[in-house]
Amino acid sequence: MSKLKLIIGYLLCPFLLLSACKVEYSFTGTTLDYNVTQSFSVANFFNDSGGGPANMGQNFTESLKDYFQRNTQLELVQSNGDLQFEGAITRYSITPQATVSSNDPNQPDRAGQMRLTIAVEVNYMNLSNEEEDAKKTFSFYQDYDPRSTSLLTVETELIDTIFENIIQDIFTSTVANW
Repeated sequence: MSKLKLIIGYLLCPFLLLSACKVEYSFTGTTLDYNVTQSFSVANFFNDSGGGPANMGQNFTESLKDYFQRNTQLELVQSNGDLQFEGAITRYSITPQATVSSNDPNQPDRAGQMRLTIAVEVNYMNLSNEEEDAKKTFSFYQDYDPRSTSLLTVETELIDTIFENIIQDIFTSTVANW
């Protein structure tokens, strides 16, 4: 009988030790203490880049809110959240990346690849830990082939992909502390 108690003790000991430890872990990778930080707010991001679709700032704002709602337990509030985000889209540029030479001397060289780059400046405030407050610019790009498609046909898709990457970077930089 004492061997059985000893075996049971060895089996239960690791579970008792682990249950005494407080380990904060989440599948989204956040380091938030939900006892302290319970809400977030996102001010409207405006498009100060001088380019892009008219609704680009609003689309970015809503995408940022949606991402934090899906990936944290924080409550979205209109203003004065424990975590606060504000900023603007500061760059929307289209630049050639590769040129295709024409064999015809009467035809000019054309761009073989074009790059859409978007930059977003974010002012982040953490009311429970002001040391984490930051103002940072996040940027990402997507290339497309202007020979096979026009910007108008791929612009929405490119912007969505760029925003996804920028928002993931914002999330990682602010609440995942990577």
